[in-house]
Amino acid sequence: MSTDTAPKRNEPASPEEKDEPGPFETLGRGLRLSPELRSGLAFTLVLAAITSVGRLVVPVSAQKVLDNGLFGPGGPNVEYVLGVTAVGVGILAITTTSNYLMNKRLFIVTETALANLRRRTFRHIHDLSMLHQQSERRGSLTARVTTDIDTVSQFLQQGGMQIVTSLAQIVVATVVMAVYSWQLALAVWIVFVPVSLLIKWLQKHLANAYSNVRKSVAAMLSAVSESVVGAGVVRSYGVGARTSERLDASIEEHRHNQARAIRRSAFSFGAGEIVHFGVYAVVVVLGAYLVAGETMTVGQLTAFLFLVTLFIQPIVTATEMLNEAQNAVSGWRRVLDILDTEPDVADPADGTDLPDGPIGARFENVRFAYPGGEEVLHGIDVEIRPHSKVAVVGETGSGKTTFAKLLTRLMDPTSGQVVLSGRPLTGVTFASLRSRVTMVPQEGFLFNGTLAHNVRFAKPEIGEAEIYVAFSELGLAEWVDGLPHGLDTELGEGGANLSVGERQLVSLVRAYVADPDLMVLDEATSAVDPATELRLSAALDAVTRGRTTVIIAHRLSTAETSDEVLVFDDGNLVQHGPHAELAAEEGSVYAGLHGSWIEQTRSA
Repeated sequence: MSTDTAPKRNEPASPEEKDEPGPFETLGRGLRLSPELRSGLAFTLVLAAITSVGRLVVPVSAQKVLDNGLFGPGGPNVEYVLGVTAVGVGILAITTTSNYLMNKRLFIVTETALANLRRRTFRHIHDLSMLHQQSERRGSLTARVTTDIDTVSQFLQQGGMQIVTSLAQIVVATVVMAVYSWQLALAVWIVFVPVSLLIKWLQKHLANAYSNVRKSVAAMLSAVSESVVGAGVVRSYGVGARTSERLDASIEEHRHNQARAIRRSAFSFGAGEIVHFGVYAVVVVLGAYLVAGETMTVGQLTAFLFLVTLFIQPIVTATEMLNEAQNAVSGWRRVLDILDTEPDVADPADGTDLPDGPIGARFENVRFAYPGGEEVLHGIDVEIRPHSKVAVVGETGSGKTTFAKLLTRLMDPTSGQVVLSGRPLTGVTFASLRSRVTMVPQEGFLFNGTLAHNVRFAKPEIGEAEIYVAFSELGLAEWVDGLPHGLDTELGEGGANLSVGERQLVSLVRAYVADPDLMVLDEATSAVDPATELRLSAALDAVTRGRTTVIIAHRLSTAETSDEVLVFDDGNLVQHGPHAELAAEEGSVYAGLHGSWIEQTRSA
């Protein structure tokens, strides 16, 4: 027998596309979630204002030098030119310092804020139920914490304050241009207004384009992750070409979306360049008429041309900043989406701890259905006595694993309740529950590190001597001594350096060290050699001794030695009681399972 098949993805029966929040709403929420970004913002804005005003030194200095220093009434005045230049250099030094301080603050603060956002997002993903995590692709969840937040970081460090300084630069340049010539200033704005409308139109289309880019990045990361993690399966089935095609398709989709976004960006960039040259042409022609009519000096026209550059430059670079902004908004929106997802298995705010002593459990008319799917557990009523050893048996898909996940609150029932030691499970704090109840899945996940590191994961303060004692108490000291470096043996990512059975041994020791009062085990012996199976059996007996134990039994020899057997069939608890009584019921589900197992054992 094997464990229940994995549930379907958590997809609503009739999904509806929800309206995405606008860019300003998204940025506003993002800033509220990261208060560090608002720290010292007033001072940063002052520095930005100094930087923007300081950029006027070049056009104003040029006008003064031309009109008063070179073409003044008394002829060229070298001392005046040197004085204006010295003042200009001083102002530029102040402007450069302000710009440096502004950027330094931005880099430090954004990295701090976004590091905290990464932690918050990861913890929230970790708090989501297994049911929700199974509904998301691994690469997609990884992208939320990595590349999506990276795009926000790039924007805030390179484009965020640039937008602020650009707006200030446009305002300051407009005021000074009006001082020199209101006619030319009006002409510049007449050309600029249509461009602003074009940018607004482009913003909508770029937002959609970059939203698709972020989604394709997540899909590509997922495809790469699955291909690497499942490399052994890919090679053993000889489906490398098919896997490569799938990976190529995700890469091609990302390339297509990225190219589509870039084409739209290039269009907006080209439009900005056309406006740039158009404004210069208008100013030069009209300015020449004003100079000829002696209503404007050569110096003022020269300064005006510099001011046009200060005015147009933010508009031309706005397309580039717009790309970064839209990419950042898309990334921030995806992060907010995951943070907005309420955990369907939440730590109760006013929860209580489990009482001291052995733990018993009771299922009261428990029903469960995966979202959008049919009910898979139907009105389960059963009691598990403290200190008892209970075997859960049934065909694949009968509801065994779902029962175990509800018992350990990895999921919550659709209706009914699970009670531990007289306390409704939904009212027990996670801290108390996880310290007293442990589940060992069929494929216990091992981390990249040493054997000792993986066992210590359950109890960080335990020393190597105590870890070795734990292996000895489970009869596994000889196995540890046979490893290349004993407890310091590197297990590899996911325990790749161990066999399936050996990984299960480590998982059992890890659970043993945690010393829970209720242990739920998904027994895995179908893919192990006889020697490892003997070790597993002996370790299993030692681990379960003296505590309440629920075992999803794949070998009915486990059921034979249990205090009680729960028999599931098509989501129903059809029998429960001691092995001998259930096996004696002719024509019963358990009698059939036990008979089949005996025949398989004899034939083997």
